[in-house]
Amino acid sequence: MADKANAHPGAAGRAAAADHPASIRNVVLVGHSQAGKTTLVESLALASGAVNRAGRVADGTSLSDYDEIEHRQQRSVQLSLVPVAWNGIRINLLDTPGYADFVGELRAGLRAADAALFVVSAGDGVDGATRLVWQECAAVGMPRAIVITHLDAARADFDEMTAICQETLGGDDPDAVIPLYLPALGERRSDGTAPVTGLIGLLTGKLFDYGAGQRTEREPDEGQLPLLGEARNRLIEGIIAQSEDETLMDRYLGGEDCDVKTLIEDLEKAVARGTFHPVLAAAPAADGAKQGLGTIELLELITGGFPTPEEHGIPAVTTPDGKPQPALGCDPAGPLAAEVVKTSSDPYVGRISLVRVFSGTLRPDETVHVSGHGLADRGHEDHDVDERIGALSAPFGKQQRSLDAAIAGDLACVAKLGRAETGDTLSAKDHPLLMAPWEMPDPLLPVAIQAHSKADEDKLSQGLARLVAEDPTMRLEQNPDTHQLVLWCMGEAHRDVALERLRSRYGVQVDTVEHKVSLRETFASAASGRGRHVKQSGGHGQYAICDITVEPLPGGSGIEFVDKVVGGAVPRQFIPSVEKGVRAQAAKGVAAGYPLVDVRVTLVDGKAHSVDSSDAAFQTAGALALRECAGQAKIHLLEPVAEVEVEVPDDYVGAVMSDLSSRRGRVLGTEQAGPGSTTVRASVPEIEISRYAVDLRSMSHGTGRFCRTYAQHEPMPQQQAARILEAAG
Repeated sequence: MADKANAHPGAAGRAAAADHPASIRNVVLVGHSQAGKTTLVESLALASGAVNRAGRVADGTSLSDYDEIEHRQQRSVQLSLVPVAWNGIRINLLDTPGYADFVGELRAGLRAADAALFVVSAGDGVDGATRLVWQECAAVGMPRAIVITHLDAARADFDEMTAICQETLGGDDPDAVIPLYLPALGERRSDGTAPVTGLIGLLTGKLFDYGAGQRTEREPDEGQLPLLGEARNRLIEGIIAQSEDETLMDRYLGGEDCDVKTLIEDLEKAVARGTFHPVLAAAPAADGAKQGLGTIELLELITGGFPTPEEHGIPAVTTPDGKPQPALGCDPAGPLAAEVVKTSSDPYVGRISLVRVFSGTLRPDETVHVSGHGLADRGHEDHDVDERIGALSAPFGKQQRSLDAAIAGDLACVAKLGRAETGDTLSAKDHPLLMAPWEMPDPLLPVAIQAHSKADEDKLSQGLARLVAEDPTMRLEQNPDTHQLVLWCMGEAHRDVALERLRSRYGVQVDTVEHKVSLRETFASAASGRGRHVKQSGGHGQYAICDITVEPLPGGSGIEFVDKVVGGAVPRQFIPSVEKGVRAQAAKGVAAGYPLVDVRVTLVDGKAHSVDSSDAAFQTAGALALRECAGQAKIHLLEPVAEVEVEVPDDYVGAVMSDLSSRRGRVLGTEQAGPGSTTVRASVPEIEISRYAVDLRSMSHGTGRFCRTYAQHEPMPQQQAARILEAAG
């Protein structure tokens, strides 16, 4: 790490292809929107020599050259990979969007990484969504460190923010969240504030000064020494508590001076195990500067403390048909097992797949087997095909740097994988494998769309297929009841990006329309009716008369047809025709155009003609009879009701329960979901929760999550139903 005695920046610059997993570090940057993740990536690239002072790479583009959609959104909306090199180590920096709508990109980054940098703004603090991701990483033992940014913000305080991180992220062990450095302040400005110009290493006591635009090492000023004592002791005690040397604590308490080299080695081991989480500070480089505050320290932490891919577990694998396979190791010579963590489209190159190689070696122009991935309910078909991959490359800005191979532990972009989608497994064609998928949240915001014009309609199907292939958090539904095309998204920002991608990438303009829920109709009371279909013309006429009764049944009964004709009033061969006509009319509805359910239709009488009666005539008569019954009875509309489970921190339980009640929901119960969080179970009409994904996020400050499952159809309130029936006319 950078606090090693006599530490000095090592060989830096462009990240060449790795030749061994031990020389790779895969790091994902996590944090809320505007926390400074992308700026930090750019600063690390500058400090490593991968870009020049202007932030430009070899082709003249910038790492900040976002696509048109990101410019319009003014936020990152997709996962991006920036590989840099430090001390002979290839560092794959995975920059993730901070906005909750793009959680799929975040989860892809977590899947591809072996460690996480949590970026926290000193001006904004730790939000609820960041806490949830921290807990997820803790559950799987992912190593984590914290970087505090925006120290120049008004009222920003490094010590205070460190205490907040210890309280909100430290959990049961706040002593595992400890700073490695203290900020060193420069001369006070006229407004009374002082800029952070350097960092004081708590282990070595050295001052790493960035005030001149490039890191230099010197002794701290005498006025800064009193700051070190208590903070240094706490850090040493935290390291010793994590040490595998059980005698170290006794020696320390006995007054023995601990060797700095030993402390650093124990610190690095604890960080790699995921049991110790150092806190650092960082700031972007000033104009003309070569290095931003804390960038060298971060690069040293990543290369010295974060685990190699060999130390990180590999997901379980099976054959495509589910047969378990032996656990894989991160071995370039092992069986090929790679995973598509992101899919995107380039207008010139076509589909590009970002792939994490877990085992084996991936080479250009070889044929691989594509397996995956069990998301057919979201419009993603299962794959079990062979494909020839195109070129391998490493992205840097808008430039793609060619790779000869991607070994186990590395990430690379693969061109021309026409069938592979996000989450699919790539393996050897003679040894096909399937990796256990990672959890993806369900999209819960429905967006009904239709083509803007006939020209758009012709391209809509292909454009939507390509859009959904890129994003496993999106689901496409052709609702059989409402006949609407529905795109299920994570939120409004996700929706806006999806529709903009349809327009700009695939040339498809769509309009959004009001989303309809699948209502049903039923009889509120018994009724009887006659269907008379008699027409005479040249040749054979049409003659069919049937009398039916209709009575309501309990919910979930469907349509029951009973034959009680006596004396052959309706010939036996035409009774199925009456039933067919009744069921066809029931599917169309009898009042507002919604399917009729939960009734018993009884055929009690009728008449036929020896020449003019026919199957078609009795079908028509059956439909007419049902419509006449509907005109004599009161029709109820049934609305779908979902069972909802909402998990929120305890502070928001009251607000959530009150909100669900205002949506005509019935709270069924609550239960403890974990430390400080509660699950609320409720039954809520689906028409009331079409925007609940957005509303819950606002209500719970991004900390709430919910799932929904269809329960049953229930009668809609009369006033609401009357408006729909009146509109149907």
